[in-house]
Amino acid sequence: MFIGEYQHTIDEKGRLAVPAKFRAELAHGAVVTRGLDNCLFLYPKKDWQELAEKLVKLPISQSNTRAFSRLMLSGAMPAEMDKQGRVVLPDYLRKYATLNKKVIVTGLYNRLEIWDEAVWEKYKAATEKDSGNIAEALGELGV
Repeated sequence: MFIGEYQHTIDEKGRLAVPAKFRAELAHGAVVTRGLDNCLFLYPKKDWQELAEKLVKLPISQSNTRAFSRLMLSGAMPAEMDKQGRVVLPDYLRKYATLNKKVIVTGLYNRLEIWDEAVWEKYKAATEKDSGNIAEALGELGV
């Protein structure tokens, strides 16, 4: 399970050191792809396979499902960790998420999200400000 918020940096070669506490979970392979809200998603290989299987079963006749599948699947790349626990984030994904040197890695149960630090701070502030409305909407879903 991934939880928490961690400050990290991306080096000049586009490598990100995965937080040490998450390395064992990703040791058997991982996949990085475009996320939502201008971040990247990093999934353990097993969880990625489960998501990909669901995506390929969506009806291709619906434009929203095609668009979402394209966003997630066409942007995906294997993310193998090196001996220092780093993964390479491809240039096109760093550009998509406007990642600079300073990033925030957030744990969201079955995936990690990788955010540009400034983008994350802005997103987090807006979400915290609207937390009452968000909680109310989730209450209607049984959460």
